[in-house]
Amino acid sequence: MESKVIIGIDLAGKEENPTGWALWKNKKVETSILYSDNEILREILQNNPTLIAIDAPFHLPKTGLLRKADREMIKHGYRVFPPVLPAMKKLTLRAIRLNKRIVEYGYKAIEVHPTSTRKALSMPLKDWRKIQTVLTTIGLRGDLIMKKLTAHELDAVTAALTAYLHLKNQTETLGNAKEGYIIVPKRRNWRELKIE
Repeated sequence: MESKVIIGIDLAGKEENPTGWALWKNKKVETSILYSDNEILREILQNNPTLIAIDAPFHLPKTGLLRKADREMIKHGYRVFPPVLPAMKKLTLRAIRLNKRIVEYGYKAIEVHPTSTRKALSMPLKDWRKIQTVLTTIGLRGDLIMKKLTAHELDAVTAALTAYLHLKNQTETLGNAKEGYIIVPKRRNWRELKIE
């Protein structure tokens, strides 16, 4: 895992709204706020990631309100919003466009849900100060110990953490090929996590 670069993205529904960005390499995490798809893609190309984790649906349901992945998440006790709600639909369509370009550039992205990642790892769900403390306690460095991060940045770091666990085969994959997959960590307590 030493040289692997992981990117976590907390994608906003509109380009004018803040998107959280996290770049993870060797336990060091750099975070920032980005806006346009072009900005996001430029950063991806500059950093050549092994894996990108995005907090946004990559597909709309074929029928009804929910995809198979969403129904499975709810069954597992994770609260997700239907991708067809107006604000979510805007986000989903943006994620579909962005992911298409990511794939064209030869990179791989996974769909994640940071709140569910924190729930799976028994972390605080929305207490941002405590979340930042937990992330430094498990061994992450960089901006996490340098400054107070925004909620968007912390969601992006949580997305990157999900990708890190996915690369170590410590996640579950919910959904199907037709409507997409959501990646969520196997349930455990964050205190058992050791970032290498």
